Amino acid sequence: MNETGPAGGVRPALTGDPTRIGPYRVIGRLGSGGMGTVHAALAPDGRRVAVKVIHPAQAEDPEFRARFHREVKLSARVQGPCLLPLLAADPDAETPWLATAYAPGPTLHQHVTARGALTGGTLYAFAAGTARALAAIHATGVVHRDVKPQNVILAPDGPRVLDFGIARASDGTGVTRTGMITGTPGWISPEHYRTGTTGAEGDMFAWGALVAYAATGRLPFGTGAPDVVVHRVLSGKPDLDGIPEDLLPTVAEALAEDPRKRITAEAAAEKCSALLASRATVVLATDGESPPSDLGRFSEAQWDMPLVDDPPWHSAPAFRRGRVLALALTTLLLVAGIGGGALAFQPGGRTDDGDPLSARESSPTEVVDGPAAAPPSPDRPNGASDPDEPTVPPTGASATPVEEPGDTAYTRQGDPTEPHPEEWVASVPADHPSEREVEAAVRDHLAAILATKHTVPVDPVITFNRRAQTMMVTAEAVPQAPWEYQDLFRRAGAMAACTALNERLRDSPATWSYGRFVVQWHDFSAGAVPMILGFGEAETGCSTTIAGRWYGDEEGLFTARMPSADPREIRIADDLDREINSAWRTRVAHSPGLTPFILEDPIDLGFDPVQQAAYVWALDDGALMGRAQQSHFSETVENTLCPTLLAERRTNPAWGYTRWATVVDPLYDHAPVIIASGDCPENA
Repeated sequence: MNETGPAGGVRPALTGDPTRIGPYRVIGRLGSGGMGTVHAALAPDGRRVAVKVIHPAQAEDPEFRARFHREVKLSARVQGPCLLPLLAADPDAETPWLATAYAPGPTLHQHVTARGALTGGTLYAFAAGTARALAAIHATGVVHRDVKPQNVILAPDGPRVLDFGIARASDGTGVTRTGMITGTPGWISPEHYRTGTTGAEGDMFAWGALVAYAATGRLPFGTGAPDVVVHRVLSGKPDLDGIPEDLLPTVAEALAEDPRKRITAEAAAEKCSALLASRATVVLATDGESPPSDLGRFSEAQWDMPLVDDPPWHSAPAFRRGRVLALALTTLLLVAGIGGGALAFQPGGRTDDGDPLSARESSPTEVVDGPAAAPPSPDRPNGASDPDEPTVPPTGASATPVEEPGDTAYTRQGDPTEPHPEEWVASVPADHPSEREVEAAVRDHLAAILATKHTVPVDPVITFNRRAQTMMVTAEAVPQAPWEYQDLFRRAGAMAACTALNERLRDSPATWSYGRFVVQWHDFSAGAVPMILGFGEAETGCSTTIAGRWYGDEEGLFTARMPSADPREIRIADDLDREINSAWRTRVAHSPGLTPFILEDPIDLGFDPVQQAAYVWALDDGALMGRAQQSHFSETVENTLCPTLLAERRTNPAWGYTRWATVVDPLYDHAPVIIASGDCPENA
């Protein structure tokens, strides 16, 4: 689950959120993740609960539903200390959900960021409590697989391990698809990266990193681009300096590279509980009190958390529709004023939840990566097909023959009409040399983009509808692919299709008929009409530009934060990470009015292969609140980043990254803001 604020409080519900889930009345949002949204809700008796609702796109997949049934069964059998019990679930609902008890308090990540590392008895109680929670999980044959600071709540009465969204049975029947890397870089074991193996040993590796982070306030494998962190996990040693001497051996044993040499959760719980008991006895004896009689009370006696502002929950206020309508009108006027220079690509088939960076409200029309699109039809929300429409896939043999292209120009400029499933049904494979050339160009461009990220293989089917003047780019069924992959395919497919069609329209304006494109996704079977992810027009260009200037966007930032699979990107990101952090520290030291970041290494970067842009983001603790400070930061980024990007371009013409964007990511509300972007000047 993604965090929401410095104390994990409730955020207002968004438009479209349910008002009731099962017997629970929804109050607001607690967070979101790759699997679903977590709502704050009240039970009929007034108890506060956390209700996880699965993303609609996943709920439509029968294979996913079967695995969700499994998750509910697994979660129901996990009971123990420092865990949040499962209260109710409905895996057969139209939108599946499950409800757990609610625990107030910040996550470990939020506490460490705001107040620093855990100390004294609180640290030992944390280590003992989280180890006991994992021991209870493992005792029932379940593996958590996502142990990290964001998934541990520091409640007033002790730590609480949460989020079994990707839990699996240790017998191999998993909730997530076998062979798919699941988890968070820096909290994934070496064997998971190397072989895909997951087990209780992997949870203990993450537990060791968790306790190290709690004790020192530092990530044991450092910070930086995800690819860099993965490299350190596989080849480096964890930073354990500062962990108390009596706790250090247990943490080091949990972080052993060989999973066979790692301590078990039960053994770790026993050792940490013994350390806690010893400390509690000494401390309380010094105070003249009698020591507690059991380990549970040892934890309570030593647990010291600041009071949490935890007001009562009340019914959610009515949604302010006027504000949304005003925002929609403003956005539409902006797009209309921009004209042909900007491209809007209408996303569809997913929610706005996923990772700390993608949870946002989308305006009715976004200026993002593809040409202009109309809003979804009210009869087919999010581009979904009408169940009464034909469901015969395009095969070429059964589809209606079309004329050979080559004698008419493209005539649908500026047509915002939403594609209809019948257009896809009537489309056929390329049967003309010019169509085959465009198909090859789209495949090559799309493959090049997807190859830079750790994505599942996607083999698109490319078909043409001459009457509709439209090319279709359809992903064949990729069972249970995370929505991040689907989102990347949408953006990559739009860019590849738009680029190829735009070049053909430019070179053969009088004889090339195709100027529109549709990007689609088969959710679960090759026999159904695919879901429309988006559509657009290539005639006006394919980049997010206004008056000739390139602008970064949130979708590019999200893609940039996906782990890279390209060795050159990993190398350059690692080098630039150090250089930009160093350049900023130097600038702060010589510029009155600038203050340093509190965090040791707050600046990271990544690459968006769709727009060929490098994104640099700073986790801001208040140092970049003013415009002057942000201007200094953006200038530092551009002056450091661009020479390296252009030097690589001169050495290797295949290197396409010559754009940059600077992002401020506020430490507490996780609402990143792009403060500057552009193309690197050729003389940089």
